[in-house]
Amino acid sequence: MRVAVAFDHRGVHLRAAVLEALAGHDVVDLGTNSDAVRIDYPDKSREIGETILGGDAERGVLVCGSGVGASVAACKLPGIRAAICHDVYSAHQGVEHDDMNVLCLGSEVIGPSLARDLIAIFLEARFDGGDRYVKRLKKIEDLERAMTNA
Repeated sequence: MRVAVAFDHRGVHLRAAVLEALAGHDVVDLGTNSDAVRIDYPDKSREIGETILGGDAERGVLVCGSGVGASVAACKLPGIRAAICHDVYSAHQGVEHDDMNVLCLGSEVIGPSLARDLIAIFLEARFDGGDRYVKRLKKIEDLERAMTNA
């Protein structure tokens, strides 16, 4: 799978674990590589969202300090379904029921071992495609269109 990754200046602390978890996948690395310069999570959220929406990646892993800011910012892009997941149930259920395409993690909340597990589960999961899930996604798309035209 082609997976985009992005880190802000705090999220970079999980960088090695994230890249390790993505071994065997085609990685689109959007940086950053260091915490020496402040990198704002909205900028990384935009980059990862545009990469997915442009068809250059199927899914993304986005890491900031808590995972919250990255998730909030990424969800502002129509078509991006991002969520902070610090447990394995949410990491697979978010894909299976909600067609989540961006996994957000907090480098100050979880460690490398859990990050690797969450990424593996996120990437293994597939959207269920059941009628009730498709109906809900249509409602989300309707919300996105309504708010964009407001």
